[in-house]
Amino acid sequence: MICLTADPRATGYRAAMTAIASAQTPTLTPATKILIVLQAGTETHEGQARALHSVLYATELADAGATVRLVFDGAGTGWLARWTAPADAPSRVATLFAALRDRGIAFEVCDFCSGAFGVRDQLVDAGVPLTGKYLDHPSIASHVRDGFAVWIL
Repeated sequence: MICLTADPRATGYRAAMTAIASAQTPTLTPATKILIVLQAGTETHEGQARALHSVLYATELADAGATVRLVFDGAGTGWLARWTAPADAPSRVATLFAALRDRGIAFEVCDFCSGAFGVRDQLVDAGVPLTGKYLDHPSIASHVRDGFAVWIL
């Protein structure tokens, strides 16, 4: 039996929630392919929630064994610029994204949109590769052709 305290900052609570999440994560295979496209901008709470969840979903799916790729498109390119910027104390989401990147989770960034939203130079300076396979944008059709289901946030 797991007993949860009402205080989410308590160490026991976090350990219990981690145990519950681990027990509830289904096992998938690399044949399960999900492409998560983040288009939400940095200006609103809704955009912040979509950005956070793009990384959470990608982490959970990868942990379960699925093949996951991320595409930063439209205003979503601004999030990657924030997450790859040097920071004394990176945000929780930046840390989660860095862990995905370190694991080798593939991601693409729209070349056109990074310029349109004013973050191209920052991304290039951070060593982030930009793509423009279809009219200067990432090719969604190529991912679908490779068997990926597409989720757009």
